[in-house]
Amino acid sequence: MTPTRLTPSPPPKQVPLLQWVGSFSRSAWKELKNRPPPYGWKGFPAHGSALSLLNSSRLFDHGLPDRCVRCASVGNGGILRGSRQGKNIDSHDFVFRMNGAGFTTNTMNKRPQIKYIFIPSDLRDYVMMVAAVRGQVVASGKDRGYQPWEYFGDKLPEHFKILHPDSVDRSIGDDGVASFPHFLSSRQLANVRSRHLYVPSTGALHTCNQVSAFGFITSNYGEFSELYYDSWRRPLRFYANHDLQVERRLWEELHRSRLLRLLQRRRRRRRRRRHVVETLIDTLFDCVLTCFFLLFSSVVYFHGKV
Repeated sequence: MTPTRLTPSPPPKQVPLLQWVGSFSRSAWKELKNRPPPYGWKGFPAHGSALSLLNSSRLFDHGLPDRCVRCASVGNGGILRGSRQGKNIDSHDFVFRMNGAGFTTNTMNKRPQIKYIFIPSDLRDYVMMVAAVRGQVVASGKDRGYQPWEYFGDKLPEHFKILHPDSVDRSIGDDGVASFPHFLSSRQLANVRSRHLYVPSTGALHTCNQVSAFGFITSNYGEFSELYYDSWRRPLRFYANHDLQVERRLWEELHRSRLLRLLQRRRRRRRRRRHVVETLIDTLFDCVLTCFFLLFSSVVYFHGKV
């Protein structure tokens, strides 16, 4: 009996995390040109000029330390305000800040290596990245006239990165139509007309042994303002393209499973009561001063009459 020769299976496709000048090739263009952002390059210039500005696909300029790597993911939720987590966040090896988080002494004191990682959810992200790398005003598109240095400061080109479409975990058919096997279950995905609005914002940064999350939604979100930098308290707003309740349940489940550490805390009621008492005292003091002034004015008036 002739033994059956097994055909070895092909090695799994290596999924790149970041795009760079070497990402643009004829085969990559053929694969991604019909997929809309962030899952492809549909509408992207065929010469890939934006990627020619990115000379490296490395996320960090140095290797990882020979020990447990601790990472912090920082959002911009109101739970951060007054949390005193600045030193704790900065003690991590790497800090990933989302949605402009961290432009305050409470949550950002020192980070010698700052990288801005764009999620290419639209062609405007490529346009903004090009303007940021070149240090120029955005010349076209929805963000025309924007000055990138107002958001990122004056940074060298190597500080800017952009996720590769293949790193975004989603299944795309040959016809460019997306399915949702890896998304959290949400009834909003059942709407065929609007489900294209949903874009994963967590990415796939497989760099850390221990992850902590700060500034994200928790079950008592009503106790805090929407954003940590709000001048006055505003309620959290819910948008159609972001199922925050599903996200909240995921954060809590990951925390209970000890897969990450989520910042959860109660709002300090004592400080609020103290503020109310101080306000009442100040108001009472003003009333006393006002009464004294009126009384003094009346005495002077009657004395003049006499």
